[in-house]
Amino acid sequence: MSSYSHADPIALSFNETCLRTSDVQLLSGPYWLNDQIISFYYEYLERVKYKNNPDLLFVPPEVTQCMKFSDDGELETLLNQLEAPKKPFIFFVLNDNESTDAGGTHWSLLVFSRPEKTFFHFDSLGNSNSNASHQFVQRIKDALNCRNAHMKPIRCLQQANGYDCGIHVICMTDNIADNVNRFECVEGVGPLHQDTISAKRSDLIKLIQSLGGKI
Repeated sequence: MSSYSHADPIALSFNETCLRTSDVQLLSGPYWLNDQIISFYYEYLERVKYKNNPDLLFVPPEVTQCMKFSDDGELETLLNQLEAPKKPFIFFVLNDNESTDAGGTHWSLLVFSRPEKTFFHFDSLGNSNSNASHQFVQRIKDALNCRNAHMKPIRCLQQANGYDCGIHVICMTDNIADNVNRFECVEGVGPLHQDTISAKRSDLIKLIQSLGGKI
């Protein structure tokens, strides 16, 4: 076993996700969430909370990042493996990282609604990821068979600090997925409240514990 494993043991193995102690400690705040925490939550939504609704696809951030830099053939293969061209609603977690190396400073949420022929972009820090979202949409439109879909930035609750963008993305995903599950649309989704944001870190810790996580 590596020294890394001794120093940073596995806190939770959940299907394809592995959270280490250092990942879970980010939830204690005030820290920026990494892709492992967001990927875990997206896998939980897909495999547990919305397992009976095949219309929803939750794409984890590392897969979204991979899509940015794949060639056309790789991108098409990746989307087909996810059955994305058939999915009515797809959630993408966007990062402003413009290289294949690890990095980035901001998360935002892009939701594609095939019934509404729209990519909805939710950014908790103004228009920080506006360019990243437009570039990504242009990158994937053809492969998703939605060339005529348009982009729509949505006003949403703004973060009150420099590190809660990942928490906002997770809470917005919850809010929008619930709306889609009930009404089959993104347009008109209700606003988030700061209380929801404030409680989410402890809620995530409780969820990890309920799944057998060692915290």
